[in-house]
Amino acid sequence: MSHNSSAVQSHVAHHFVDSEQQFDAAKFGMWIFLVTEILFFGGLFAAYIIYRAWYPDLYTMASTQLDTTMGAINTGVLIFSSLTMALSIWAAQHNDKKKTGIFLLVTIACAFAFMVIKYFEYTHKFHLGIFPGEAYTFTGIDHPKAHIFFSIYYMMTGLHGIHVIIGIGLIFWLWMKNNKGSFNSAYYTPIEIVGLYWHLVDIIWIFLFPLLYLID
Repeated sequence: MSHNSSAVQSHVAHHFVDSEQQFDAAKFGMWIFLVTEILFFGGLFAAYIIYRAWYPDLYTMASTQLDTTMGAINTGVLIFSSLTMALSIWAAQHNDKKKTGIFLLVTIACAFAFMVIKYFEYTHKFHLGIFPGEAYTFTGIDHPKAHIFFSIYYMMTGLHGIHVIIGIGLIFWLWMKNNKGSFNSAYYTPIEIVGLYWHLVDIIWIFLFPLLYLID
């Protein structure tokens, strides 16, 4: 038995015929999970659409309190992180352990940068009294329902932030496994599966940015 064949068999669970079947099952399972994630966020997007239809003037006024520059930087950071995540898969497919690790670390760094920027956004709003729900005390927006917009804002961006934090943990786990030599051209399934998750996190933000920050 060749070295590659041995590497493949060592990662095949007993209930799968071969590594290809295992990979297809894992990928299919991940796609099902991603659909449930889309449905999860879909409820918040529906709330956003309904309240925007009811209070279009509120959304226009409230969006002026969001930092478009920070939002745009975060958008660029996440798009770049999707590239480095894809490159980590490419490196693993080419048996380049060093580059795989580097691209994973860069992806983690981008995720941390995103969260740091979001931290500064949140703390600035808290300082002004822009809190969700009944805790809202900001007087700079002349609208009785101003708290509704920011409640939706915090729910959507907060849930997204939780997913970013989960992604950091998963990618760090990949990085540790890569250091142990777990991935090669015959086996890189975990990187590809986590990559699908990370791309969804990025795509959701690409929708959130214009919907929340770029309201005319």
